[in-house]
Amino acid sequence: MSYAIAGALQAAVYQRLRASSALEALVGEAIHDAVPPGAVTGTFVSLGPEDARDASDATGGGAEHDFVVSVITDAAGFQTAKLVAAAISDELLGASLVLARGRLVGLWFLRARARRVESGETRRIDLTFRARVEI
Repeated sequence: MSYAIAGALQAAVYQRLRASSALEALVGEAIHDAVPPGAVTGTFVSLGPEDARDASDATGGGAEHDFVVSVITDAAGFQTAKLVAAAISDELLGASLVLARGRLVGLWFLRARARRVESGETRRIDLTFRARVEI
């Protein structure tokens, strides 16, 4: 097992989301690989936590990466967040991401969690995806 491809996977996911015209129409350039500092208003996308585990087999080294892409908004209701989450899913599912290191074998949606945060004024949807990569 190696964690060596994690950076390349994150960069490819980030670039795919940044290149999306559908996401740009919904959030502009508010796609981050870290939550922006300070008070943030509006709607934004953030790449979040990741868990990786060995997925090596007889043909070589590999790993499964479960990673989270979050939609955070102060818009009333969940509709805005769900539209952005749908656009993220559309961009990532079936995508043939080219990694700077290693190769993406597959990318799947695992789950989503929608909830109110803070004082209930902010909505958040965490989308979890699984990527299978090989060295």
